[in-house]
Amino acid sequence: MSEQVWVVLQHREGKLHRMSKEAIAAGQRLAGEIGGTVSGVLLGSGLGDLVAQASAFDLATLYTVDDSALQDYNPGAYVAALTPAIREQAPAFVVFPHTYQSVDYFPRLGQALDAALVPEVIGFENGADGLIWQRPILGGKLQARVRVKTSGTVLLSVQSGAFPADGAAAGQADVEPLPSVPSGLTSDREILEVQQVGDDQVDLTKADVIVAIGRGVGGADKVESLRELAKVLGADIGASRPVIDNGWLLDADGNVERERQIGSSGQTVAPKLYIAAGISGAIQHLVGMKGATCIVAINKDATAPIFNIAHYGIVGDLHEIVPALTEAVAAVKG
Repeated sequence: MSEQVWVVLQHREGKLHRMSKEAIAAGQRLAGEIGGTVSGVLLGSGLGDLVAQASAFDLATLYTVDDSALQDYNPGAYVAALTPAIREQAPAFVVFPHTYQSVDYFPRLGQALDAALVPEVIGFENGADGLIWQRPILGGKLQARVRVKTSGTVLLSVQSGAFPADGAAAGQADVEPLPSVPSGLTSDREILEVQQVGDDQVDLTKADVIVAIGRGVGGADKVESLRELAKVLGADIGASRPVIDNGWLLDADGNVERERQIGSSGQTVAPKLYIAAGISGAIQHLVGMKGATCIVAINKDATAPIFNIAHYGIVGDLHEIVPALTEAVAAVKG
């Protein structure tokens, strides 16, 4: 088995998925840990612009499969394209972004290869008997430390935000066709239509700045100051579960904005800036946002767990701090 790390990249509508960049960051770190090389794998049809995007990272090689059968994602063709190449080249690890798409087919790929699977990786370390992987269990309430007991290629997916996209090193990869891909790839699904669920709702996974509201706000009638801060920052609004369950975050029609919930039972986000206002830091919330590049916590309880992961902490009444912060940001922006 070679000391290679492969990263299978996901894309849509001509753009790399944000989590593909996170997977590259994870693959680069993993390759450094084992003293190996990292390469990307890009599957699709008409890959021109995507090849340019993906080859701009520090990868030994960008392997491509450009086939009309891969015009739309389908698990059968993906598994058929990847299986012989992985079997022949025997990379030590194959990294996937942990998305709905990869979850759909990477267990099937593991079965075809008789390979070990480690899903939702949030970190790893060297142990006496090899790498030890960290992954959440029980809805993020606990973390498991996992060691692979079998030999051969290991397939793993990395959780959103665990390896920030900004950590992916730039470079210029050589581009080559993926070896051993069989001819005549066929789809095992007929794609009738692709619909974006809740396409009229905000997708917090794409937000660069989030102002998140916690139980400490005190009620629906006290949310406006947080909205003003979000407005001057050009940020999206998020919330912890108690805010949603209590119906404190409402849209213009008076409906609870459930799509803004962040945490193990909501969205997992990794913005550049995350302002947690009145959020204590229960583990169920932390698993949904701890991958943010910069976390600013505002809480009157100096012992709140959120301060354990915050880069900057402000202890005090959010109803005094947030208006002052809004005024300061507005002044800086002129």
